[in-house]
Amino acid sequence: MISSLETARYRREGFIVVPDVLSAAEISELRRVTDEFVEASRKVTTHSDIFDLEPGHSAERPRLRRIKTPSLHHPVYAAMVRHPNIVAVLTQLWGPDVRFDLSKLNLKAAGFGSPVEWHQDWAFYPHTNDDLAAVGIMIDDFTADNGSMLVIPGSHTGPIHDHHAKGHFVGGIDPATSGIDFSRAVMCTGKAGSITVHHARLIHGSSANTSGKPRRFLLQQYRAADAWPLISPPTDWGKWESLLVAGEETMQPRMTAVPVRLPYPAAPNQGSIYENQLDLQTRYFRDAEGAVR
Repeated sequence: MISSLETARYRREGFIVVPDVLSAAEISELRRVTDEFVEASRKVTTHSDIFDLEPGHSAERPRLRRIKTPSLHHPVYAAMVRHPNIVAVLTQLWGPDVRFDLSKLNLKAAGFGSPVEWHQDWAFYPHTNDDLAAVGIMIDDFTADNGSMLVIPGSHTGPIHDHHAKGHFVGGIDPATSGIDFSRAVMCTGKAGSITVHHARLIHGSSANTSGKPRRFLLQQYRAADAWPLISPPTDWGKWESLLVAGEETMQPRMTAVPVRLPYPAAPNQGSIYENQLDLQTRYFRDAEGAVR
């Protein structure tokens, strides 16, 4: 599914964009189902176990920024977890044994779409080794003006930055004090049906959607089967085993020398990264109206 050059690039830069992973028919189905969820969100006035709402969301003008754990709520999303092309990419990167973690669908409404501040996924869920990545399915074309993901190449081999403010975890990096050169950022653009794969330690974020079209990004988190969580260990063994999407189970966690910062004390605003980041003291990205909130 990917070449040795792409594998080497992932190891060197911490991300790749792979075109033509999903068919036009699969993308059409994902759009149809996602539209149904947006329509259903008209009846919701507050965040729920399924819906994370944008500021200004209303029945007349639904603004949905996230569908939480979509693979648990519709078979079309569930099928993406074990999509053979996606699994093939991951086994080429890590070897035969791969486990799914969870999914989320981030939506950016046309002309709005909240930004996501710079962060590292690893700050949320450190493991015994860092063979972890998120696969992002582009349900729409990702362009320079619709809030496509930005990444800092090579940052997956550097430190785990502080994601705390006011004495607690906030799920974001303070751009004023981090020392990160954000001018090095690269935007992950591509046609619908492409995927991104980004390392759990890679620094990334995204701006608001200033285009006239929606931008929908189905993110699925995976890990090598021998990567075991340092927080929230499995409590339901049957469920844990059911998350294996390729290869065999193992009772021997692979331990590597990886930097770790624990996400404690927990963020006072729970529910999603958008809520976590409300207490981030300094922001990098502007909203669709040009303001830094």
